[in-house]
Amino acid sequence: MISGQTPILILKEGTERQQGRNAQKNNIEAAKAIADAVRTTLGPKGMDKMLVDSIGDIVISNDGATILKEMDVDHPTAKMIVEASKSQDTAVGDGTTTVVVLAGELLKQAETLLEQGVHSTIIADGYHLAVVESRKELGELAAKANDDKTLRKIAITALSGKNTGVSAEFLSDLVVKAINAVSEERDGKTVVDTANIKVDKKSGGSASDTTFINGIIIDKERVHSKMPTVIKNAKIALINSALEIKKTEIDAKVQITDPSKIQDFLDQETDTMREMAEKIKKSGANVVLCQKGIDDTVQYYLAKDGIYAARRVKQSDMEKLAKATGAKMVTNLDDITGDVLGNADVVEERKIGDDRMTFVTGCVNPKAVSILIRGGTEHVVDEIERAMNDAIRVVAITKEDGKYLPGGGAIESELAMKLRTYSNSVGGREQLAIEAFAKALEIIPRTLAENSGLDPINTLIKLKSDHEKGNKTFGINMNDASISDMLSLGVFDTYRVKTHAIESAVEVATMILRIDDVIASKKSSAPAGGAPGGMGGMGGMGGMPPY
Repeated sequence: MISGQTPILILKEGTERQQGRNAQKNNIEAAKAIADAVRTTLGPKGMDKMLVDSIGDIVISNDGATILKEMDVDHPTAKMIVEASKSQDTAVGDGTTTVVVLAGELLKQAETLLEQGVHSTIIADGYHLAVVESRKELGELAAKANDDKTLRKIAITALSGKNTGVSAEFLSDLVVKAINAVSEERDGKTVVDTANIKVDKKSGGSASDTTFINGIIIDKERVHSKMPTVIKNAKIALINSALEIKKTEIDAKVQITDPSKIQDFLDQETDTMREMAEKIKKSGANVVLCQKGIDDTVQYYLAKDGIYAARRVKQSDMEKLAKATGAKMVTNLDDITGDVLGNADVVEERKIGDDRMTFVTGCVNPKAVSILIRGGTEHVVDEIERAMNDAIRVVAITKEDGKYLPGGGAIESELAMKLRTYSNSVGGREQLAIEAFAKALEIIPRTLAENSGLDPINTLIKLKSDHEKGNKTFGINMNDASISDMLSLGVFDTYRVKTHAIESAVEVATMILRIDDVIASKKSSAPAGGAPGGMGGMGGMGGMPPY
């Protein structure tokens, strides 16, 4: 500033602001803190977290996405890491902990380079070069997945360490059955829509009581006690309109001046209801599943005709029922004919735990199926459900891609070795960033070793030694603390999950690295009567001081 010149104030006096190295340091510390929070959950021997909310409800899980979703995170940079984890979960369904742990380590390694005077832009460029090379190497290391045995191994790996215990192998069979049932060939490609697999849960029993249903389970019971509880050779009508007399959309009054006409009016209502039941009976349907209400009178006539009926079935369940049974949804009862009815061997009401549910089973070549999860307690059932959903997603994308990778830290160790060699061909300061990337990748096998109670340094040394000898598929054997061939052990990782995890971790890490100024915006005002928000600290997790 020229001597004597008045300084120009751009921001309001007292506006909190962090600039340059201080801003970068705070952001990196927040990212490292949230990575440390979930790091102990990684791998088949990872620990669980108990999350307790303000009213005492608890969630027990070692699923990264669930933990981060339930955590009360304030720091803006930590929120970016959480968003990256959500993105990973939405895109591929697994690998959320890997993304967070890897992003935290990439920033930790970048911090060392920043202290040595390497610019953040050069670090970001080096990381992106490393990602391109990693993707190329992953493509070469991937093996073909073309049988159910491989898919089961993928499912077991996804289920391991998630409170499924000795049932992991049994549950993996159910997952593969479900995936094979809903997979389709389109334009020469395998497509698996996991939305067509309905996962229901009921506490009671054990995980080994979990069942695969070749059809759909509906969390509804029959509407009338006189209706049969079991219908064999079911002809199913799916109706998405109410089986009752609709109220007019405008205010209207019916005035009856002659008392003798009251009964005529009531009789006419009853006749209308009877006609509804008659139309269903004439179509040949012996099961009615209705998306909306069913009047008591209609219920009576359906029960009298021996027809099973359930009401207020969810739209999503109706769509799955149509895919499972081949039925077509109808709105107008005049459209119900034999051609629109679906088929199933059995429709029955069963009592599961304290609830009654409708089972539509024995569908021929269904394109929508169900898995009913059982477990000792509600918390166990919830965790098995999360594990099953992860397994379903990873098996589905493996079936679509037709390839997989060795697990147990084998891939990260091989990539680290290849990237160190590649960095020598790049040269310049980007070489330092690529070497930092390679070192960051080793956090995965290191963490797996730590969480298994092994010595992380000795384990990494052994692992590096084997990979230098050309044993590309060697990783950490958690059972006997050795370095073994992951392919022969059947420890498999999903190609798309691993690729997406590395890319997501680098994207969020480089975005954080490029931030050199953190300013409280005018939208960051605190709610009335509440604590300041916006860029508040993340208590105990490396957050900035509250604004």
